[in-house]
Amino acid sequence: MSGKAEKIAARMAGLDRRGMDRPWLDPHYAGYFEYFNRGLFYEAHDVLEQLWLAERGGGNDLFYKGLIQLAGAFVHLRKDRVGPAAALFKLARANLMKYPPEHEHLDVRKVLALIARWLAKLEEGGGNPLTAETRPVLALLEAPG
Repeated sequence: MSGKAEKIAARMAGLDRRGMDRPWLDPHYAGYFEYFNRGLFYEAHDVLEQLWLAERGGGNDLFYKGLIQLAGAFVHLRKDRVGPAAALFKLARANLMKYPPEHEHLDVRKVLALIARWLAKLEEGGGNPLTAETRPVLALLEAPG
């Protein structure tokens, strides 16, 4: 196992299993949302990247890539890099727009609206809008009927 794979395995082992009670989801995908919602955007990016690399070229390639870019935008905001964050928001939007309104138990419309709000905040100027109070949260849809 490579160093990166060991790091991802450790991240996955450290997840709160209460947030992983969705057996119909890949654990890396569920882990993305758990880390993202805790404001651990790099970790979210990292665990989903593992799934994305395995799925590249498949039907979810650009979907996972868009979610990774979304987390990456917030990593840049954490580092006060507004320009690179805006660029990643735009890339994430372009990739996620290719999917139906609901995809992989996610309301893609809500994610696109979130991206639009954050881009608008960045375009207004006034600095970095990311704080503990403004940190975004993503919600998964319930289990298939």
